Amino acid sequence: MSNADLQKRKESAIARGQGNMAPVYVDRALNAELWDVEGKRHIDFGAGIAVVNTGHNHPKVKAAVQAQLERFTHTCVMVSPYESAVELAEKLNSIAPGSTPKKSIFVTTGAEAVENCVKIARCHTGRPGIIAFNGGFHGRTNMTMGLTGKVNPYKAGFGPFPSDIFHVAYPNEYHGISIEQSLEELKMRFTCDIEASRVAAIILEPVQGEGGFYQAPAEFLKALRAICDEHGILLIMDEIQSGFARTGTMFCHEQSGIEADLMTAAKGIAGGFPLAAVIGKAHIMDTPLPGGLGGTYGGSPVGCAAALAVLDVIEEEGLCERAIAVGEQAMAHLKEIQALYPQLVGNIRNTGSMIAMELVKEGDASKPNPELTKALSAKAAEKGLVLLSCGIRGNVIRVLPALTIEMEILDEGMTILKDCFHDVV
Repeated sequence: MSNADLQKRKESAIARGQGNMAPVYVDRALNAELWDVEGKRHIDFGAGIAVVNTGHNHPKVKAAVQAQLERFTHTCVMVSPYESAVELAEKLNSIAPGSTPKKSIFVTTGAEAVENCVKIARCHTGRPGIIAFNGGFHGRTNMTMGLTGKVNPYKAGFGPFPSDIFHVAYPNEYHGISIEQSLEELKMRFTCDIEASRVAAIILEPVQGEGGFYQAPAEFLKALRAICDEHGILLIMDEIQSGFARTGTMFCHEQSGIEADLMTAAKGIAGGFPLAAVIGKAHIMDTPLPGGLGGTYGGSPVGCAAALAVLDVIEEEGLCERAIAVGEQAMAHLKEIQALYPQLVGNIRNTGSMIAMELVKEGDASKPNPELTKALSAKAAEKGLVLLSCGIRGNVIRVLPALTIEMEILDEGMTILKDCFHDVV
């Protein structure tokens, strides 16, 4: 079976809206490497979009899943619960930033986690309004599309969206949006669109994922925390892509010293198995009545077993520290590329192992270069490198390797990226 044959079958069987980046079909994977159905090796700089932070087929995660499969696969945690779900909730509550007692719920996807944060916030405050940010990505359900601050391809053609959602500019030094400007725009929303007393929550990613890997400054997060406290608004941190050691701490927003009221967790939580969670202050989490939260597959016993193993691996292998080392080594390579192509590589940045390179024309931040971004991604796929793009302008290359990647394989992948520049520029 060839990649081309499978792509033809896929196009006939799966709706085009669920596209794929490249016609490369995986046969097996190990840590930061993939082998396709034709036997070709690929270096994985995507990690399933920051899902396999512990690498593909980590032996400890694999063993935990195999052991659970021998016992049972599903009973529904709301019908016949099991210890692994309780233990995982206890651990998540203990590692969530801040000293306030926490509680958790389990769902299946990141979008579900965001939806449930909105439900809990509205139930707790009795208010309808939600403030989100331009460039933010929170999911593909109707509510989470409404929260997402990027139209193409996520929102185009899918409206109308829920009411009482308002967007504010996300601070972005490279594009000239200061902390002060963003906060002033938030105040204008309170003045022009919805009074602060009707806002249930403010939601944001501490590092925007699909938006382009821009990090919210600590000063900004502290200011939001103060505004929320002043007006009785809940602060929701969407840690779906930035969580589980990816940014050098277990959760990114702890680097700013703030405590969120509610937090989403998914992607890297279970090493590739479908699981997501909402973690929040206990008195807020307990507001909905029994039965108001949940889902048939939420807290899958297989997912919980995998997640417990992931937490052990993060601690035992020091993956928070390793995320910083991987990020530093990748950035050293990106600096070399930027020096070679200063008119094309406008900005490079990282928060731990959320690593990005923004491509422009004529060295001008206001002139995005999505054409080069697409060409590099396509050439990388040809050369055996899985490389993702992002950004509201479609001009950011993101590097998201497994935190367990061997440094020599990281170097090999970055060399391929350099070669791609040479080939397409």
